[in-house]
Amino acid sequence: MGHWSIDINCDVGEGMGNEALLFPHISSCNVACGGHAGDSQSMSKVVALAKEHQIKVGAHPSYPDKKNFGRKVMAISEGALENSIHDQLRDFETVLSKENVPLNHVKAHGALYNETAKNPDLAHAYLNILKSYGLKVPLYVPFGSQMDTLAPDYGFEVRHEAFGDRNYNKDLSLVSRKLPNALIEQPEAVLDHVLYIIKNGKIVTLSGESTPMESQTICIHGDTPSAYQILMYLSQELPKHGVSIQK
Repeated sequence: MGHWSIDINCDVGEGMGNEALLFPHISSCNVACGGHAGDSQSMSKVVALAKEHQIKVGAHPSYPDKKNFGRKVMAISEGALENSIHDQLRDFETVLSKENVPLNHVKAHGALYNETAKNPDLAHAYLNILKSYGLKVPLYVPFGSQMDTLAPDYGFEVRHEAFGDRNYNKDLSLVSRKLPNALIEQPEAVLDHVLYIIKNGKIVTLSGESTPMESQTICIHGDTPSAYQILMYLSQELPKHGVSIQK
């Protein structure tokens, strides 16, 4: 049997309050920093907990849209988006500094993540915003996306990310959350989905086709109803299949 090593990440600090349950089973986290959710109090609490569990900590900036949880595309100027993302990163780094925790990575949230994946103009704008802030850390991005293609031109390393609890379309976009089969909630089904990605460098799409997809990090959403059951199951079962979770 071969051996693989994978980073398991979670989007956290989004008001679910389940971080203490999730953190023993993951290796990195993406903390909401005020755009779609979160404030200095929630950031401090989550970062302190991540430090306790020795989990890598990343920023999870978003469109400034708490009303829609950052899951709708905003008509916003590049200047306004820049101001918001810079504020989010600055607020988060203030918390990290107080806790003496390094920033490991940045991962955009929701609509900003999905739009920068397919819209080259927005990807350029977002990368300019991150570069102008002075970031030097890797970015978690979808494999084969605009961000994957363009980020190196801006001096950023990328970590390819796949979603263990989401179904994919043939073009590697995520199945819309408006559809009933968007989420994969059964832990056994998530394990099969994740193992196929890790071992084959491919993903089985909703149409049943096998499509190339590299991944160095797998995300389980903190707000998926069965997130805790999924992560507990993965941490138990992945080692049986030759897969270790990076710590």
